[in-house]
Amino acid sequence: MIARRRQVALALTALLTAGAACQAQHHEPRAGHPAPSAADPRGFTLVASGDVLPHSSIIDRARFDAGGTGYDFRPMLSGIEPVVARADLALCHMETVYGENGDFTGYPAFKSPPEIAPALAATGYDGCSTASNHSLDDGAAGVQRTLDALDRAGVRHAGTARTEAEAGTVTVLRAGAAKVAHLSYTYDTNGFPMPAGQPWAVNLIDEQRMIADARAARRAGADVVVMSVHWGTEWQDAPDDRQLALARALTASRTNGRPDIDLILGTHAHVPQAYEKVNGTWVIYGMGDQIAGEMVNHEGVRDPRGNQSSVGRFTFAPPGRPGGRWEVTKAEFVPQLFDVDAGRVLDLNAALRQGADVSAVRDRIRDVVLSRGAAQDGLVMAR
Repeated sequence: MIARRRQVALALTALLTAGAACQAQHHEPRAGHPAPSAADPRGFTLVASGDVLPHSSIIDRARFDAGGTGYDFRPMLSGIEPVVARADLALCHMETVYGENGDFTGYPAFKSPPEIAPALAATGYDGCSTASNHSLDDGAAGVQRTLDALDRAGVRHAGTARTEAEAGTVTVLRAGAAKVAHLSYTYDTNGFPMPAGQPWAVNLIDEQRMIADARAARRAGADVVVMSVHWGTEWQDAPDDRQLALARALTASRTNGRPDIDLILGTHAHVPQAYEKVNGTWVIYGMGDQIAGEMVNHEGVRDPRGNQSSVGRFTFAPPGRPGGRWEVTKAEFVPQLFDVDAGRVLDLNAALRQGADVSAVRDRIRDVVLSRGAAQDGLVMAR
């Protein structure tokens, strides 16, 4: 199996090199990015991807890619950069907090190199959700360092906060002509309590609070409300009952007939989960891990699903009447793999075009993503 993966990695060398070249050419101001798949030129495309979870092996790889001095995460992400950079708005999930002065650790209490932040920016990400079960792995200091580093890189963030004022401020991003609010919540913080005097440091899942926040974002002028939710049962392909119930409740919430939430992005389960249109709103139950080391499941067995994921891509069109909903006119997903031998994120469709033998992995991700009937509602695998 390892030998086969190495063969795949060798077959992808040209692809990764091409991706790196694309990355080097990126960094124009994002406000002018076209939305090539938008039916209406005033619409926009939104891309979202799964958990960035740097285990110790990932940190080691970034140091190797930096030539032994510092850490460079850009090569890891270069294979997905063409997908991310072409979107009008791109969102990631930064699951871990950042350390400093070389004090970096992997599982179970993560402290990641802050060099991840500029790599995310270089790939084309505009913002990241930061509420996760690892948000308090290094207490308030970890939250501070993480958000400081994202700010320096120009990557917006939602889900954790350094001050009460920041916790009460909605993250609003521009996507073409639209103002998009990004909200983020997690089921837990692995038992770590909120820092003393900072009950607002991490947003926890609470149905009524989430709906209230979405309505507040709308009142503040958001055209589209996107909600990132860190939830679900690890290593379970199917969404659990809590995910299903919360998705129904959130998507059913309306104000004056207009849905309060326009898109739900799920993370945490380590494996790809289904997409589904619930009450007329797209829900991704779980995108999987975009970046992670070799993963071992609850049975102590290496599980390749832990390095498989999807990227969601949604084209929004403006409403036909003032105060109406921005509608998703095209829903797509991109199957993705983190090749642990090459240390690279791969767009599996692009890899297949380059001749890599990854069709079985691509097809498994596709089957899971479509397992709740999303194809009937128009979801397609991007080519």
